[in-house]
Amino acid sequence: MSQTRILALVGSLRAASINRQLAEAAVQTAPDGVEVTIYEGLADIPFYNEDIDVPGAVPAAAQRLRDAVAEADGVLLVTPEYNGTLSAVLKNAIDWASRPYGAGALKDKAVAIVSASISPNAAQWAHGDAVKAVGVAGGKVVEAAHAHFGVIGERFGAAHPREDAEALTQLGATVHELVEAARGQLVSA
Repeated sequence: MSQTRILALVGSLRAASINRQLAEAAVQTAPDGVEVTIYEGLADIPFYNEDIDVPGAVPAAAQRLRDAVAEADGVLLVTPEYNGTLSAVLKNAIDWASRPYGAGALKDKAVAIVSASISPNAAQWAHGDAVKAVGVAGGKVVEAAHAHFGVIGERFGAAHPREDAEALTQLGATVHELVEAARGQLVSA
């Protein structure tokens, strides 16, 4: 079987963010034959604007994202919760990957969502908004592939999530389910 490629999009731009660390831990859980890559460059993408989304003149940073999503077999979104919803940077990435409408790079792509916040709510609102945005954008949300982490400041404040056996187990299960869906064996909406 060929290599399965999963692209991770992290909704926090902060270098030391726990959401970024969760994505790094997810990379570590990838089984043989699976490559999980954290996308770099979301901060460089302008806010979606139809006036600049012109064939042949799409901003280079946005085109790189579209190409990366198109080349991936599945997408792993790692979202913090900002003011009760997903971050603007992650929503912007979904917007760019969804266009052109009905034929964007995200169309029919298996997508899993990991949400994490400092509250015990575990970013459930951000998760719900991400599910809605991905579904409208044409992605195939894999509900079995989700993971939610609450009180992350306490839980991961002193240690990277890769040092938390339970977190690694949850992330490993998420990656496994996403890979199965990406391979066409388990997609559900």
